Amino acid sequence: MPTEINLEAVMNECRTFPGHFQSLHLATCNAASEPEASYAAYVEHEGSYYIYTSELSAHTANLAASGRCSVLFIKSEAEAKHLFARRRLTLQCTAIECHRDSPAFEPLMDMFVQKFGNFMGMMRKLADFHLYQLQPHSGSYVAGFAQAYTLEGEGLREIKHRKEQGHRSPDKATAAAMDAVKQ
Repeated sequence: MPTEINLEAVMNECRTFPGHFQSLHLATCNAASEPEASYAAYVEHEGSYYIYTSELSAHTANLAASGRCSVLFIKSEAEAKHLFARRRLTLQCTAIECHRDSPAFEPLMDMFVQKFGNFMGMMRKLADFHLYQLQPHSGSYVAGFAQAYTLEGEGLREIKHRKEQGHRSPDKATAAAMDAVKQ
């Protein structure tokens, strides 16, 4: 008999998961619609992630052109219990530039300095860098085997267990082995 899932506990785990990282994986598309993967240091503030990126980085031009990206937080291979079930949070985001003359710019840059030290004090003065707010609008969280969830709604407050289609096992032995791995 399947055990009932405590969605509130899963949501709390999901919300704290990014706090284990100093950087995020970033996926953007260039003008030719070719995907480009990258990463950036970030700070979190009021449900959004902020990155400070150089014009020398392809993702800066991609964010400016499309205003869209995907963000990934993923447990390291070395720390994961199982390579194929690494804990991860994927967020679809709207990217909005926070201009230097914006009232939010300096307080957000202060957060970068607080998190990353004096190096950011020097970097905040570099004119080729841009501050982007990555505002999540949907996402998915995978806590392990058969523990996949969708995130939706205002502030991603709605969480649903993705159980509509489970893994299909060719025989009872494979099904039993998969159930044992989930534990």
